[in-house]
Amino acid sequence: MPEPRDHAEKRNWVEIILRRIPGFRGYLEKEYRRESDELQRQWLADRLQRSKRAIDEAARPLVETGQIDLMPQVDRLRGRLDKFIWQLRSAVQGYSGFLDLVRVDQAMLDRVYEVDVSLMDEVQTLAEAIESLPSRGESLASALPELLNQIDNLETQWGARNDILKGLE
Repeated sequence: MPEPRDHAEKRNWVEIILRRIPGFRGYLEKEYRRESDELQRQWLADRLQRSKRAIDEAARPLVETGQIDLMPQVDRLRGRLDKFIWQLRSAVQGYSGFLDLVRVDQAMLDRVYEVDVSLMDEVQTLAEAIESLPSRGESLASALPELLNQIDNLETQWGARNDILKGLE
């Protein structure tokens, strides 16, 4: 998992010199935040994308045995997952316009990082739950509402993160 604070430890000598130029240090710090944000969102989206194969594997026996009554719920799960993945991938990198205009305080970044860690844990939990979907129709029927609820929770957390970055928290 990407760790935003790792950037400080992986600087090359050019960056070390540039950080001593007045005003340039702030620019580098913003770039590190943007890069960390991008890496984190990419990890979240990739992890969920990998888990989607299990949805098809769980739905295949339903189609093969003609039990298509659960397919609308399976499609809804797949669609909600695709929508959330798209939100992650399409977010503006590091909210650059916002970060350029407003000085970001450390307390706000700490709150964002807390939400980020929570998001990563929740995405991992959801991905594991999807990957362990049972292939039996009746068990699948009971698992689908919980998975949709987990996606709801992720979307709520993502919205809270966006509110923090926009100063609306």
